[in-house]
Amino acid sequence: MTADPAQRLVLAHGFTQTARSWTRLEALLAEQLPAVTSLAVDLPGHGACDVEPDADLVASAEHLVALGGPAIYVGYSMGGRVALHAALTRPDAVRGLVLIGATAGIDDPVERAERRAADETLAARIEQIGVDAFLDEWLASPLFAGLTAESAQRDERLRNTAHGLATSLRHTGTGTQEPLWPRLDEIRVPALIIAGEHDPKFRALGERLAAGLSDATMAIVPDAGHSVHLEQPDATAGVISQWWRGRFG
Repeated sequence: MTADPAQRLVLAHGFTQTARSWTRLEALLAEQLPAVTSLAVDLPGHGACDVEPDADLVASAEHLVALGGPAIYVGYSMGGRVALHAALTRPDAVRGLVLIGATAGIDDPVERAERRAADETLAARIEQIGVDAFLDEWLASPLFAGLTAESAQRDERLRNTAHGLATSLRHTGTGTQEPLWPRLDEIRVPALIIAGEHDPKFRALGERLAAGLSDATMAIVPDAGHSVHLEQPDATAGVISQWWRGRFG
């Protein structure tokens, strides 16, 4: 493990992805930040993770930090919410945050309950039709319109199981999350918030995250939707590298 936590990045993937989803970005960051090492982690219910898939966001954060140790934590979508929980529950380990296409939760309890019900319906759908057919439907969402057949990494997502994905959705979906917006000012480490130019929902959420955190920078990646690290890996790596040099270099 690197002696200086600022020279270590720990990466947390999104729903249906795995640690391998970061491979291209990790390679680019290694070129641009040769002194910085990285570790991509499989979250519960995904990839080769050996933690029970019914881990909630707090337990997922503990799993992430147990593997990552003191470091800068990078999280995309679901992984961003896990990283936020890690920053709040383990401030001794999280020395910086990079949140990509992330949110601190749903404020309105009625809307949150509706999302929880929708996630339950989706979880049952995964169990009914299996991962292969589900991924066809999932990746057809307008949220992922910017992905190509290659950047969607469908074959890698097929490493996940229907049980793992369904259970993860039931326990770490946005509908299950207590909103963290009122607690953002507790996070005192430098943060970089990234959103895609063509992702208006998460651009707005990102701006709100940046406003609520004590030391945050907002970056918009041009010509990208929700999955900026897959759609525009070179630009995403450049944004992260520039921020790292400015804050830790």
